[in-house]
Amino acid sequence: MSKLKNKVIGITLGDPAGIGPEVTAKALKELRLNSVTHIKIIGQKALLQPYLTKFPKNCSVLNCVPPFSQNIIPGMPNLETARASLFFLDKAIKLIKTNEISALVTAPVCKETICDLGYPFLGHTEYLAQAFHTKKFAMMFVSDKLRTMIVTRHLPIRMVPAAIRKNTIFENIFLGQEALQSYFHIRSPRIAVCGLNPHAGEGGTIGKEELTEIIPAIQKAQRSGIQVDGPFAADTLFMLSQTKAFDLIIAMYHDQGLIPIKTLYFNTVVNLTVGLPFVRTSPAHGTAFDIAGKNKANPSSMLAAIALAIKLSA
Repeated sequence: MSKLKNKVIGITLGDPAGIGPEVTAKALKELRLNSVTHIKIIGQKALLQPYLTKFPKNCSVLNCVPPFSQNIIPGMPNLETARASLFFLDKAIKLIKTNEISALVTAPVCKETICDLGYPFLGHTEYLAQAFHTKKFAMMFVSDKLRTMIVTRHLPIRMVPAAIRKNTIFENIFLGQEALQSYFHIRSPRIAVCGLNPHAGEGGTIGKEELTEIIPAIQKAQRSGIQVDGPFAADTLFMLSQTKAFDLIIAMYHDQGLIPIKTLYFNTVVNLTVGLPFVRTSPAHGTAFDIAGKNKANPSSMLAAIALAIKLSA
């Protein structure tokens, strides 16, 4: 993709019944844009107006769906709100492909209601990868003091061990190295890899995956010149004294990597998709239907997601 003269950051509003419109509006109030950055909201202006009466300079809204047939009730997702969230996303994909936006920030959607439409929707990450024919991609969670990646994403725990394979682990290490170099300008990143089992398997006495899959992947990466170590026991690796030694920690499954970083830095964690031909970020939280429409949502993660998209698309 060619670079745009001015940076245009697209933001999809996610499920209209969730907190996506609220956190987007609140983030826009706090955002300070320079003269070469423009924000294009992909959704409906009416969804933002309860939280934002005056739009900042260099910000526009692309109203891209017809009026809803019924009132949107915050906290009450349905097939229509699911259809709208998918419509916003599909429109954003078209804008990226026609080079009208240079980066994308996505507010949260409801996977369950989108699947009820008949789509096998695993999440934004997989949907965008498929749209851009990207075979190798990963989720990186970014905060000021810690970055994590996960080898397996939205996979039931019972299916995780079978998915832990040497080539997949190596691919994540390689993608992590590339992202750290190209996005964060770290010339020689230091990467740590978690074990799958308690105590990283303890030499094979508590599971064999470390011996058969994880260590061979680390060794392959080391032979490629990547500074990577492990496998480390996950229950101690995320201690603050340990994380300072690494630019990235690669976990084996969703909760192993996300519980520590969200516990420590929940309000500022950003989900960055690595491997796509453009920058895509999102707040690292869900639709929060339980507080939608109550003006209680914290916009910090959305604000961080927008700021990171602007920074990385420079």
